Amino acid sequence: MTILIAFHQSHYRNFKAFYVQQVSLHWHKEFPRLVSYNRFVEWIPSTLLPLSVYLYSCFGRCSGISLMDSTSVRVCHNRRIQQHRVFANLASRGKTSVDWFFGFKLHLVFNDCGELLNMTLTPGNTDERRPVFKLLRRLFGKVVADKGYISQTLFERLLRECGIQLLTKPRRNMRNRLMPLMDKLLSRKRAIVETIIDQLKNISQIEHSRHRSPLNFLVNLVCGLIAYCHQPKKPSLRLDGFFLPAA
Repeated sequence: MTILIAFHQSHYRNFKAFYVQQVSLHWHKEFPRLVSYNRFVEWIPSTLLPLSVYLYSCFGRCSGISLMDSTSVRVCHNRRIQQHRVFANLASRGKTSVDWFFGFKLHLVFNDCGELLNMTLTPGNTDERRPVFKLLRRLFGKVVADKGYISQTLFERLLRECGIQLLTKPRRNMRNRLMPLMDKLLSRKRAIVETIIDQLKNISQIEHSRHRSPLNFLVNLVCGLIAYCHQPKKPSLRLDGFFLPAA
Protein backbone atom coordinates (compact mmCIF):
# COMPACT_ATOMS: atom_id res chain seq x y z
CA MET A 1 0.00 0.00 0.00
CA THR A 2 2.82 2.40 0.86
CA ILE A 3 4.60 1.76 -2.43
CA LEU A 4 1.40 2.23 -4.47
CA ILE A 5 0.56 5.52 -2.76
CA ALA A 6 4.16 6.73 -3.06
CA PHE A 7 4.02 6.19 -6.82
CA HIS A 8 1.16 8.69 -7.08
CA GLN A 9 3.21 11.19 -5.07
CA SER A 10 6.26 10.83 -7.32
CA HIS A 11 7.22 12.36 -10.66
CA TYR A 12 7.13 8.96 -12.39
CA ARG A 13 4.43 8.33 -15.01
CA ASN A 14 5.01 4.59 -15.34
CA PHE A 15 4.70 2.28 -12.34
CA LYS A 16 7.19 -0.28 -13.67
CA ALA A 17 9.86 2.38 -14.02
CA PHE A 18 9.09 3.62 -10.50
CA TYR A 19 9.31 0.13 -9.03
CA VAL A 20 12.48 -0.90 -10.84
CA GLN A 21 14.40 2.38 -10.75
CA GLN A 22 13.30 3.82 -7.41
CA VAL A 23 11.91 1.16 -5.09
CA SER A 24 14.18 -1.76 -5.98
CA LEU A 25 17.37 0.35 -6.05
CA HIS A 26 16.89 2.91 -3.30
CA TRP A 27 14.21 1.56 -0.92
CA HIS A 28 15.58 -1.92 -0.35
CA LYS A 29 16.43 -1.15 3.29
CA GLU A 30 12.88 -0.01 4.00
CA PHE A 31 11.45 -3.12 2.26
CA PRO A 32 13.95 -5.95 2.87
CA ARG A 33 11.55 -8.65 1.63
CA LEU A 34 10.82 -6.88 -1.63
CA VAL A 35 9.51 -9.17 -4.38
CA SER A 36 9.94 -8.96 -8.12
CA TYR A 37 7.88 -6.53 -10.18
CA ASN A 38 5.72 -9.29 -11.71
CA ARG A 39 4.95 -10.75 -8.29
CA PHE A 40 4.12 -7.31 -6.92
CA VAL A 41 1.65 -6.69 -9.75
CA GLU A 42 -0.12 -9.94 -8.84
CA TRP A 43 -0.60 -8.62 -5.29
CA ILE A 44 -2.06 -5.25 -6.30
CA PRO A 45 -5.77 -6.30 -6.45
CA SER A 46 -5.62 -7.58 -2.86
CA THR A 47 -4.95 -4.04 -1.60
CA LEU A 48 -8.25 -2.55 -2.83
CA LEU A 49 -10.25 -3.16 0.36
CA PRO A 50 -7.67 -1.86 2.88
CA LEU A 51 -6.90 1.10 0.62
CA SER A 52 -10.60 1.98 0.45
CA VAL A 53 -10.86 1.88 4.24
CA TYR A 54 -7.77 4.05 4.55
CA LEU A 55 -9.15 6.56 2.04
CA TYR A 56 -12.28 6.90 4.16
CA SER A 57 -10.08 7.73 7.18
CA CYS A 58 -8.40 10.49 5.13
CA PHE A 59 -11.65 12.39 4.55
CA GLY A 60 -11.82 15.88 6.04
CA ARG A 61 -14.54 17.46 8.17
CA CYS A 62 -17.48 19.42 6.86
CA SER A 63 -17.17 23.11 7.73
CA GLY A 64 -20.61 24.15 6.49
CA ILE A 65 -19.33 25.25 3.07
CA SER A 66 -18.69 22.49 0.52
CA LEU A 67 -17.89 22.25 -3.18
CA MET A 68 -19.23 19.54 -5.47
CA ASP A 69 -18.40 18.54 -9.03
CA SER A 70 -17.88 15.53 -11.29
CA THR A 71 -15.20 14.73 -13.83
CA SER A 72 -14.72 12.15 -16.54
CA VAL A 73 -12.28 9.28 -16.04
CA ARG A 74 -11.44 7.91 -19.47
CA VAL A 75 -10.32 4.30 -19.83
CA CYS A 76 -9.44 4.38 -23.54
CA HIS A 77 -9.15 6.70 -26.51
CA ASN A 78 -12.36 7.35 -28.44
CA ARG A 79 -10.91 5.68 -31.53
CA ARG A 80 -10.46 2.40 -29.63
CA ILE A 81 -13.91 2.16 -28.05
CA GLN A 82 -15.10 -0.61 -30.40
CA GLN A 83 -12.02 -2.75 -29.67
CA HIS A 84 -11.96 -2.11 -25.92
CA ARG A 85 -12.67 -5.19 -23.79
CA VAL A 86 -11.45 -4.57 -20.21
CA PHE A 87 -14.39 -2.32 -19.24
CA ALA A 88 -16.84 -3.45 -21.92
CA ASN A 89 -19.65 -4.21 -19.44
CA LEU A 90 -18.75 -1.59 -16.83
CA ALA A 91 -17.88 1.71 -18.51
CA SER A 92 -20.07 3.63 -20.91
CA ARG A 93 -20.02 6.61 -23.24
CA GLY A 94 -20.60 9.97 -21.65
CA LYS A 95 -20.41 13.62 -22.60
CA THR A 96 -18.64 16.53 -20.94
CA SER A 97 -18.77 20.20 -21.84
CA VAL A 98 -15.81 19.55 -24.16
CA ASP A 99 -16.45 16.26 -25.97
CA TRP A 100 -17.53 12.64 -25.69
CA PHE A 101 -15.58 10.02 -23.74
CA PHE A 102 -15.69 6.34 -22.79
CA GLY A 103 -15.26 5.54 -19.11
CA PHE A 104 -16.65 6.63 -15.77
CA LYS A 105 -17.70 9.75 -13.92
CA LEU A 106 -16.00 10.54 -10.63
CA HIS A 107 -18.23 12.58 -8.30
CA LEU A 108 -16.35 14.53 -5.64
CA VAL A 109 -17.20 16.74 -2.65
CA PHE A 110 -14.64 18.98 -0.94
CA ASN A 111 -14.74 21.42 1.97
CA ASP A 112 -13.54 25.02 1.78
CA CYS A 113 -9.98 23.90 2.68
CA GLY A 114 -9.76 21.57 -0.32
CA GLU A 115 -10.10 18.40 1.78
CA LEU A 116 -12.01 15.48 0.30
CA LEU A 117 -15.35 14.83 2.04
CA ASN A 118 -16.91 12.13 -0.12
CA MET A 119 -16.69 10.48 -3.53
CA THR A 120 -18.42 7.94 -5.72
CA LEU A 121 -17.86 6.42 -9.16
CA THR A 122 -20.58 5.88 -11.76
CA PRO A 123 -20.69 4.92 -15.49
CA GLY A 124 -19.99 7.73 -17.90
CA ASN A 125 -23.62 8.20 -18.96
CA THR A 126 -24.90 8.85 -15.42
CA ASP A 127 -26.64 12.15 -14.73
CA GLU A 128 -24.62 14.32 -12.31
CA ARG A 129 -27.68 14.83 -10.11
CA ARG A 130 -28.33 11.14 -9.53
CA PRO A 131 -25.78 10.40 -6.75
CA VAL A 132 -26.03 13.85 -5.10
CA PHE A 133 -28.30 12.88 -2.22
CA LYS A 134 -26.09 9.92 -1.31
CA LEU A 135 -22.97 12.10 -1.42
CA LEU A 136 -24.36 14.90 0.73
CA ARG A 137 -26.62 13.18 3.24
CA ARG A 138 -24.03 13.39 6.07
CA LEU A 139 -23.03 17.00 5.40
CA PHE A 140 -24.61 20.32 6.39
CA GLY A 141 -24.65 23.97 5.39
CA LYS A 142 -24.17 25.22 1.83
CA VAL A 143 -22.95 23.21 -1.16
CA VAL A 144 -21.71 25.07 -4.24
CA ALA A 145 -22.08 23.28 -7.59
CA ASP A 146 -22.17 24.12 -11.31
CA LYS A 147 -25.15 24.45 -13.64
CA GLY A 148 -25.32 20.71 -14.29
CA TYR A 149 -26.82 20.18 -10.82
CA ILE A 150 -29.78 22.55 -11.28
CA SER A 151 -32.96 20.80 -10.16
CA GLN A 152 -35.82 22.26 -8.17
CA THR A 153 -36.82 18.82 -6.91
CA LEU A 154 -33.27 18.05 -5.73
CA PHE A 155 -32.94 21.48 -4.14
CA GLU A 156 -36.14 21.05 -2.13
CA ARG A 157 -35.32 17.50 -1.07
CA LEU A 158 -31.86 18.42 0.19
CA LEU A 159 -33.24 21.39 2.09
CA ARG A 160 -36.13 19.40 3.57
CA GLU A 161 -34.38 16.15 4.51
CA CYS A 162 -30.78 17.25 5.13
CA GLY A 163 -30.97 20.97 5.79
CA ILE A 164 -28.49 21.55 2.94
CA GLN A 165 -28.74 24.56 0.64
CA LEU A 166 -27.59 23.82 -2.91
CA LEU A 167 -26.11 26.87 -4.64
CA THR A 168 -25.89 26.92 -8.44
CA LYS A 169 -25.62 29.67 -11.01
CA PRO A 170 -28.74 29.97 -13.21
CA ARG A 171 -28.56 28.99 -16.86
CA ARG A 172 -28.80 31.65 -19.55
CA ASN A 173 -32.35 30.68 -20.48
CA MET A 174 -33.55 30.81 -16.86
CA ARG A 175 -35.23 33.75 -15.20
CA ASN A 176 -32.77 35.71 -13.08
CA ARG A 177 -33.38 35.68 -9.35
CA LEU A 178 -32.00 37.58 -6.38
CA MET A 179 -29.28 35.88 -4.33
CA PRO A 180 -27.74 36.95 -1.02
CA LEU A 181 -24.35 38.57 -1.51
CA MET A 182 -22.60 35.78 0.42
CA ASP A 183 -24.11 33.09 -1.85
CA LYS A 184 -23.22 35.04 -4.99
CA LEU A 185 -19.59 35.40 -3.91
CA LEU A 186 -19.39 31.73 -3.03
CA SER A 187 -20.72 30.69 -6.43
CA ARG A 188 -17.98 32.73 -8.08
CA LYS A 189 -15.34 30.77 -6.16
CA ARG A 190 -16.59 27.39 -7.38
CA ALA A 191 -13.87 27.30 -10.04
CA ILE A 192 -11.40 26.16 -7.36
CA VAL A 193 -12.81 22.66 -7.92
CA GLU A 194 -11.37 22.68 -11.44
CA THR A 195 -7.92 23.27 -9.95
CA ILE A 196 -8.35 20.31 -7.61
CA ILE A 197 -9.48 18.02 -10.43
CA ASP A 198 -6.55 19.15 -12.55
CA GLN A 199 -4.17 18.15 -9.74
CA LEU A 200 -5.89 14.78 -9.34
CA LYS A 201 -5.41 13.99 -13.03
CA ASN A 202 -2.00 15.50 -13.74
CA ILE A 203 -0.20 15.10 -10.38
CA SER A 204 -1.97 12.23 -8.61
CA GLN A 205 -2.52 10.40 -11.93
CA ILE A 206 -6.02 9.03 -11.35
CA GLU A 207 -6.57 8.71 -15.10
CA HIS A 208 -4.73 6.71 -17.76
CA SER A 209 -5.64 4.22 -20.49
CA ARG A 210 -3.25 1.34 -19.70
CA HIS A 211 -5.45 -0.65 -17.31
CA ARG A 212 -5.69 -4.39 -17.85
CA SER A 213 -8.06 -5.13 -14.97
CA PRO A 214 -11.04 -3.30 -13.35
CA LEU A 215 -9.56 -4.01 -9.91
CA ASN A 216 -6.25 -2.40 -10.85
CA PHE A 217 -8.20 0.58 -12.19
CA LEU A 218 -9.93 1.02 -8.82
CA VAL A 219 -6.66 0.63 -6.92
CA ASN A 220 -5.08 3.31 -9.12
CA LEU A 221 -8.02 5.65 -8.52
CA VAL A 222 -8.09 5.17 -4.75
CA CYS A 223 -4.31 5.60 -4.44
CA GLY A 224 -4.48 8.82 -6.45
CA LEU A 225 -7.16 10.20 -4.12
CA ILE A 226 -5.11 9.19 -1.06
CA ALA A 227 -2.03 10.88 -2.52
CA TYR A 228 -4.07 14.08 -2.92
CA CYS A 229 -5.33 13.82 0.66
CA HIS A 230 -1.69 13.63 1.82
CA GLN A 231 -0.76 16.87 0.08
CA PRO A 232 0.33 19.37 2.77
CA LYS A 233 -0.95 22.30 0.71
CA LYS A 234 -4.27 22.03 -1.11
CA PRO A 235 -6.26 24.55 -3.17
CA SER A 236 -8.65 26.32 -0.80
CA LEU A 237 -11.19 29.14 -0.78
CA ARG A 238 -9.29 31.19 1.84
CA LEU A 239 -12.39 32.35 3.61
CA ASP A 240 -10.57 34.08 6.48
CA GLY A 241 -12.20 37.47 6.76
CA PHE A 242 -14.48 36.66 3.83
CA PHE A 243 -17.67 36.69 5.91
CA LEU A 244 -17.98 39.86 7.91
CA PRO A 245 -20.18 39.86 11.05
CA ALA A 246 -23.46 41.68 10.83
CA ALA A 247 -23.48 45.17 12.34
